[in-house]
Amino acid sequence: MPVTVVRFNLVAPGATPAELGARYRAALEMAAYADRQGITTVQTEEHHGVANNWLPSPFAFAAAVFGATSRIAVTVSAVIGPLHDPLRMAEEIAVLDLLSGGRLVTVAGIGYRPEEYALFDVDWKRRGKLQDELLETLLKAWTGEEFEYRGRTVRVTPRPFTEPHPLLLVGGSSKAAARRAARLGLPFFPSAHLPELEAYYKERLVEYGTEGWTMMPTSETPLLHIAEDPDRAWGTYGEHFLHEARTYASWQSGDIRSAVKSAATTVDELRAEGVYRILTPDQCVEQGLDNLVLHPLVGGMPLEEGWRSLRLFAERVLPGLEG
Repeated sequence: MPVTVVRFNLVAPGATPAELGARYRAALEMAAYADRQGITTVQTEEHHGVANNWLPSPFAFAAAVFGATSRIAVTVSAVIGPLHDPLRMAEEIAVLDLLSGGRLVTVAGIGYRPEEYALFDVDWKRRGKLQDELLETLLKAWTGEEFEYRGRTVRVTPRPFTEPHPLLLVGGSSKAAARRAARLGLPFFPSAHLPELEAYYKERLVEYGTEGWTMMPTSETPLLHIAEDPDRAWGTYGEHFLHEARTYASWQSGDIRSAVKSAATTVDELRAEGVYRILTPDQCVEQGLDNLVLHPLVGGMPLEEGWRSLRLFAERVLPGLEG
């Protein structure tokens, strides 16, 4: 069976607080529905100070999802490590790991938006060293033993549920990220399909004498929306997909590589690219994808349309995958 993912970043341009509240509650209801239908994973992420209300608190959202579900995993992909206090993050993840029975997956990246660092008064130039400190601190903290931290002896409690520690991956698209993961013996999550970087990571594992593995996006990992009439859906809702695509494009410089990368400036161009795909249930099954990432609330998508997509996915795509 392919991996099935429902992605939520809660983007809603121009939404009022009341509208955002309704969107957050709908996302939790969707997560609970996905859990009952046997969908594998809820994926969420972190960005700060974005005018379109991009979710800034993925762990708070993950906690709410865990409270509404019993089986589904939540992947935070990614948390921007250097923006967080290492001891507080160790506590947050430990509590979520206990609460969920080990269903949290955390991908720690360093981000690519200097303005997010400025918002929290964190030095952009020190992001690599801060990421090293964060990851090293998490691994020590989760042992439950005392350790030295910034010149003092500390101990973090409670210990997590998962042994030896909650699933933590190092995300990124650079050799520095691959080296960091290999040195610490952590799995590596390239932010795009980068086989050459995976090979570099494996070489560094040998160099450091550590063990690890790679969770890498496939060469095709489109963001999906399911509709009975794709032509009508593109015409009616295409601007929501374009909004997200243009937002990503505005953030990505030449050295940033991401699975979500679009040069489209119009809905027609976006449709032709194939990064975002609106498919009928039968078309979705026929794609033969190893990872199916449904994005029901993309770019401020109306809730009722998001529900239609999710129900079609659960009722008519999932049975086809099992066959």
